[in-house]
Amino acid sequence: MTEQARQLTAEVISIGDEMTSGARLDTNAQWLARRLGELGIKVSFHTTVADTLQQNVDVFRIAAERVDIVVSTGGLGPTRDDLTREALSALVDQPLQLDPEALQHIAEMFVRRKRDMPERNQVQAMFPMGSQQIFNPQGTAPGIDMVVPRKGTGNSRAFALPGVPAEMKRMFDETVAPRILEAKGPGTAIRQHVMKFFGTGESDMENRLGPMIARDREPRVGITVSTATISLRITATGKDAQECQRQIEATRAEIMERVPEFYFGEGDHYEQYDAINEDLIAREQSLMVVEYGRAAPLGDWFAKLGDTPAYKGGLSLANPQQLQDMFGGETEQQALKIIKQKCELDWILVINSYPELQRDASLPQPASEITFTVLTADEQVLTRTESLGGHPDVLQPRIAKAGMAWLRTALAGKSGKSQSHNQ
Repeated sequence: MTEQARQLTAEVISIGDEMTSGARLDTNAQWLARRLGELGIKVSFHTTVADTLQQNVDVFRIAAERVDIVVSTGGLGPTRDDLTREALSALVDQPLQLDPEALQHIAEMFVRRKRDMPERNQVQAMFPMGSQQIFNPQGTAPGIDMVVPRKGTGNSRAFALPGVPAEMKRMFDETVAPRILEAKGPGTAIRQHVMKFFGTGESDMENRLGPMIARDREPRVGITVSTATISLRITATGKDAQECQRQIEATRAEIMERVPEFYFGEGDHYEQYDAINEDLIAREQSLMVVEYGRAAPLGDWFAKLGDTPAYKGGLSLANPQQLQDMFGGETEQQALKIIKQKCELDWILVINSYPELQRDASLPQPASEITFTVLTADEQVLTRTESLGGHPDVLQPRIAKAGMAWLRTALAGKSGKSQSHNQ
């Protein structure tokens, strides 16, 4: 079997005392393992190591001998316990040298932030001789791409990335993934496309997709879940971008045949509030949200849209009685209609309760009845009640997302007058 035909293997290394002590949950390793799998790379090992130089050198040496690709996160900051660059330097017995281009970028980052650059940050522009920089467009910690000779035959390739998730993910997708694809064979292009869904669970989605999520399928379809939002990432490889795009379009069409009712948009950072905003702008209509209870995620999310004519703001109140008192004892529904009229609104979305969460709660929250109400542009009142529970970290965002899903259903004219649903 030739080198190109053999499936490449990988090891993910997570670096930091906060990881080995359990003080921080290692989500980077999970994300990287999924991404590598989507590229057709078999992840054979996960390793976690503390901020100790010799232990870092040992971990990288072992990994390089047993896998083709090593991807690490952490240890690229400016402090004395950030030891990844020193460990890689020792691993290949090459000195660290300053990269002027990297130093200039770091200095410019500090200028943009209107801060003086500490002298210590210059160390972040130091790279083992013979390595390449992995550009970091968001932060001051560039990554390192380095070939590591094996004792036996062939080489391993090490990619060191910062531990900040947002920086690490972008650097992997924009630089590391294409370089890995190049290593798999000449003339290989890669394109990724993300589809977003809400309203079903991961297991049900897998069942609906069936053979589409097989690991040996081309293009690959990977599933990730974040606070009840499902992302399907289509990863296509081919001889050129056009071939990749043809594969993506065919796969996307098949997905839409299988699970059309949960789909709301495309792109890594696209959310339901983006879809609602676009829909309302197209209609030249507006929205206000009203949230009762001890949270207001909808107000926070819609505020991210910036200056949009579609979103007119929100109310966060402890309970409906407060709204009634504001309008001299009117019923809640009548008070909402007054707001709708006075503020010249087309739509109002109301979430009747966010459960109070215990600060130290770690067990799933019992399910409770949550009612979503939509006042429509043509003066209808549409309600939906769902039984929702779950882990405290995700329950309130999940409730808010369920409310947005009900609003999207109302906007699409598929709601009926009221519904009940258990999840």
